[in-house]
Amino acid sequence: MNKTVANLFTSPYPTSIQTSLDSLATLARYDPSGKYVAAGRHDGLGVVWDLATRGQVRWLEGHVKGITSIDWSQNSRYVMTSSKDWNVIVWDLASDSDPPRRRATIRFDVPVVSASFHPRNSLILGGSKIVLVLLSSGEAYIVDLRRDYRGRYELCEVQDESDDESQMSRSRTAFSAARFDPSGKHVFLGTTLGYVLVFNSRTKTMVARHKISGAGIIRGLEFTASGRRMITNSSDRVLRQFSLPVYAAPTADNEYIEQELEPTHRFHDPISKVGWHAMSYSPDGEWLAGGIVLANPVRTSISHPDHAGAADDASHKIYIWDSVREGLLASTLDGGRELLTDVHWHPHQPSIASVTNMGNILIWHCPTEERWGAFAGGFEEVDENVEYEEREDEFDIEDEADIARRKMLEEEEDVDIEGGATDVVDSAADHLRQPSESDEDVLWALDEPDDDVKGWKLKVLLEDEQD
Repeated sequence: MNKTVANLFTSPYPTSIQTSLDSLATLARYDPSGKYVAAGRHDGLGVVWDLATRGQVRWLEGHVKGITSIDWSQNSRYVMTSSKDWNVIVWDLASDSDPPRRRATIRFDVPVVSASFHPRNSLILGGSKIVLVLLSSGEAYIVDLRRDYRGRYELCEVQDESDDESQMSRSRTAFSAARFDPSGKHVFLGTTLGYVLVFNSRTKTMVARHKISGAGIIRGLEFTASGRRMITNSSDRVLRQFSLPVYAAPTADNEYIEQELEPTHRFHDPISKVGWHAMSYSPDGEWLAGGIVLANPVRTSISHPDHAGAADDASHKIYIWDSVREGLLASTLDGGRELLTDVHWHPHQPSIASVTNMGNILIWHCPTEERWGAFAGGFEEVDENVEYEEREDEFDIEDEADIARRKMLEEEEDVDIEGGATDVVDSAADHLRQPSESDEDVLWALDEPDDDVKGWKLKVLLEDEQD
C-alpha cells in the first residue's frame, strides 16, 4: 500500500541524473530486484555494481574480448555474459570467490551476438538452465543444460515446399535479433529480410511468420511485461509497436501462421533520418526508452514515438514517450555531451540506466520533493509570508479528561495496514509465473528446477578474502 500511495506523488518516468558510475561499460542491465547493475566492457570484463553503496561487488573475469550482452536469472543469483570470444558464461554470484564460480561455459565456433535466460525461472522453474543464443553467423540456438534435455537445438525457418527450385537457390535465413517472450513459451527471431519468426520453446517448431512491411533488417526486439505488445527496431530507422496475436499450440503437421503485422505506432525522426540505437519498456509498459546516434548535431524532431531515448554528437538525450495512448512526447532528458550507447529501465521504479560512449553509467531517477504538510495535520505550505489569524478557541485550555477520552476512542478504531491497490507490475509478473497444470509448454520448463531461489545472499568480500 505504501508503494501505491508513493506512486501518486512521483512522476512515472525519471527526470534527472541521480549518480554516475565510472565503469568503462558498453552496456548495462538492472537485475530483477533493481538492487544491482551489471555492466559489460569492451575488454571482456564484467562488473556488478551495488546501487545502495554505489560500489563494485563482483568482477566477472573470463572473457578475452568485448562483452556483447548481459542477462540475469529471475532471483539474481546467476549472471550470464556473452562475448565476441565465442563464449557464453553463466556466473554464480552466491560463490565466495571473486571472480565468481562459473556454473557453465558454452562455447561456439563464431562470436556470440546475444544470450538470454528462459524467463520462467523461480523456485519451481529451471529457467537459468535454458538459454537462447544468437550467433554472428545468423544462427539461433536454444541450449538446454538440464540432464534429461541436454543439447543444442537450432531454430530453422520452415521453407515452402511448393517451389523446390526457388528454395534451392534461396539463401538461408539469417537471424539478426532473438528474444524469449515474457511467458517463455515462444522465441521471437528477427531476420535480415524484415520478418519476425515465432518458435515454440518446447518443440522448437515455427508457429508463425510475420512480415514487417518496409522494415529491412530487424535489429532489436522488446516486449512489455505482459507480453501483449512488442516493439521492433529496424534498419529503416523506424520503431514499430505491435499488438501480438494469440498463438495456438504446435500441431502434428507443424502448421504455422503466415500474417503481416500492422503496427499500432511508428516512431521515427523525419528530419535527421537517423537510426535508433537502444530501446527499453517501462515495467508497466506505458513508456518506452530508446537512443539514436546522429552523425552531426542536428535538432531532433520525433513524431509518434512511445518512449524513446536518443543521443547525438552534441548531447546524450533520452526521449520519454507515452506508448499506450497516442504516442505523445512526455519529456526529454539531457545527459551531457557523451554519446548514448545503451538504455535499460529499472524493473520496478521510474529509473533508467543509460551508458555513454566514455563508459559511464548514468542512473536517472525521479527526485521527491519534501512535503512538510505530511508531517502534521492541518499544516499548510505557502509560497510567501501571510498574516496568521488566530481562531477564537485555538489556545483555550481543554479538560484533560476529554483529551484522554478522545485518545481512547481513536485507539479503538480499526486501521487497515495491509489493504490498498495491488501493484500493476507485480501482479502482471505473478500472472506470468503462475504454472498451469494443463499447459505442456509450461510443464516442460518445470523439470529439473535450479537453485536460483529467493532468500540467497550476496556475500560481501573483503580485500583479504579476495587475495
